[in-house]
Amino acid sequence: MADVAAAAGVSHQTVSRVLNGHPSVRPATRDRVLAAVDRLGYRRNLAARALVTRRTNIIGTIVLSAQLSGQSGALLGVEAAARARGYWVSVAGVGSSPGLDLTDAISHFIDQGVDGLVVITPNQDAIATAVQAAGRVPLVLVTSGAAPAGVPTADVDQGMGIRQLMNLLLGLGHRRIGLAAGPSDHLHATVREAAWREALAAAGVEPGPRVQADWTAASGYAAAMEFLAGELPTAVVAANDLVALGLLRGFRDAGVDVPGRVSVTGFDDIEGTDQSVPPLTTVRQDFDALGARCVELLLATIDGAEASAALIPTQLVVRSSTAAPPP
Repeated sequence: MADVAAAAGVSHQTVSRVLNGHPSVRPATRDRVLAAVDRLGYRRNLAARALVTRRTNIIGTIVLSAQLSGQSGALLGVEAAARARGYWVSVAGVGSSPGLDLTDAISHFIDQGVDGLVVITPNQDAIATAVQAAGRVPLVLVTSGAAPAGVPTADVDQGMGIRQLMNLLLGLGHRRIGLAAGPSDHLHATVREAAWREALAAAGVEPGPRVQADWTAASGYAAAMEFLAGELPTAVVAANDLVALGLLRGFRDAGVDVPGRVSVTGFDDIEGTDQSVPPLTTVRQDFDALGARCVELLLATIDGAEASAALIPTQLVVRSSTAAPPP
């Protein structure tokens, strides 16, 4: 920095202000300093800077079940929002179950001196593991589960998405609405199923048949066969879009018209759902907004401010897989 200051004809402090984006530097001076930086090939020593500022500008982010669209979408949202605020993200992916992998990942990030942690978890047990492992390091949980007091959480409002779908189906006149449910140990699946039941109860409608699926199209196809083995509902709410795509394939193979005989809905609005046969009615999750809120909560926590839970609204996307029930 002393070499840059001498080459640009400014003080060491001015070089520091330019490199740290301080607003009180005149544009001409800033340009002169940056030109000297380029000419001399200067690179900041981030490790030395961290020793002085006690900040690394790195956020450790851990995602459970990264192969699922919801978890990967949340991760990408956090990464983009962090970079927009001048932070970089170090990422670790662990399995769907909490345990040593999660604890080890958190310990590794703490040893790196990250400024804070974001843990994206669909598992209630992992919440307790993450909180204990993080200790005093600022932590935000991306989850629909319950966290201890003082630990901020953020997620897309899963219940809102199902209520939007149910309002659509009930408004179309459906009174026998089935569910192809997601895994019982996944928080999004349990929240979505609870919202399905609550919407039916509020409308005074008995639940239609419930079939257990997971998150895959294959399980959706198997669910279609199970629905067909009994009294077919007039509409099926699928755990996610992949399950819904499996349902569409299963009903088509059986010669059951969608939506003429049965309506089908998904959740996530993954790429390609607008091209399914028929195009899928679903719910879109705003992962950009979720990521921005997570980073906002984490930076507030780093600065010692109080932070609480945040839910990001969903958007209903109506396509031609839903229609009024048959007469």
